[in-house]
Amino acid sequence: MADVHLALVHYPVYNKKGEEVVSSITTLDVHDISRICRTYNVSNFFVVTPLKSQQELVDRMIQHWQTGYGSEYNPTRKQALLKTVVKRSLEDVIDDLEEKTGEKPKTVATGAKQSSQSVSFEILSKEVADPGNILLIFGTGWGLTKELSEKVDCILEPIKGKGEYNHLPVRAAIAIILDRLLSEK
Repeated sequence: MADVHLALVHYPVYNKKGEEVVSSITTLDVHDISRICRTYNVSNFFVVTPLKSQQELVDRMIQHWQTGYGSEYNPTRKQALLKTVVKRSLEDVIDDLEEKTGEKPKTVATGAKQSSQSVSFEILSKEVADPGNILLIFGTGWGLTKELSEKVDCILEPIKGKGEYNHLPVRAAIAIILDRLLSEK
């Protein structure tokens, strides 16, 4: 089975006007996504932001739950954050994984729009069943930029709900996608 890694990208992403921006980190995302990743045995959860102040925020939060008062107050949160790491860029994430594993991970972007590069959950599930490293890339704000999406190996098909509306919170999208790819069938 592949080692699955997850990156939550805060830059480069779009805002609602379609402008390329750095989105703000929300501590609830870090807490909840860490818990989701731990539940599905994701190897690493990378929070990606170029902003030093945002990196320090996440580092302080992790330290609070790993070694501070939080580690005694809520040991399950400590356990959930064991594999949560802050990185400056997606390139740093890929370089780190390549250095640690000896191979470049297969990069898979996610989003709410169908693309010519889209692969189905069924196809990606088969790849997850084989050895290797897969990096699932999620965007914040209004999604990953086109430039970033063009650099990945493939794009996962969007989650389809019942109606026309398709703008899930990133935490929900991550939970659905990991369940579809990694749950015991």
